[in-house]
Amino acid sequence: MSREVSWNLQLTVRDGQLDTVRALMGEMVASTLEESGALGYEWYLGEDGTTCHIHERYTDSEAALAHAGNFGSLFAERFFACFEPTCLSVYGRPTAEVRAALDPLGASYYGPLGGFSR
Repeated sequence: MSREVSWNLQLTVRDGQLDTVRALMGEMVASTLEESGALGYEWYLGEDGTTCHIHERYTDSEAALAHAGNFGSLFAERFFACFEPTCLSVYGRPTAEVRAALDPLGASYYGPLGGFSR
């Protein structure tokens, strides 16, 4: 099975923060694009502009942990000023270190059962 680790983070946009979210998203996408282990990093905004989902895919736990470190040092303060996390679903077999980084967000973990990815 794949060593990939991915997650879907669901968020509520705090009142009056949508313009800030859009600017921050641009910075975060550009930064994550430079991470060699980032396979996918896609943001989705609900039609009413109050909810956001971020789908992230990494080659392995090491890459996911590197991303978490970059996020913490570069973006976390501004990110949490804009968003209230509501759900985090994590897929794959993340290491204990990745789990420790994601657990504060109330992560739920889902191990592989079957299927494929192209």
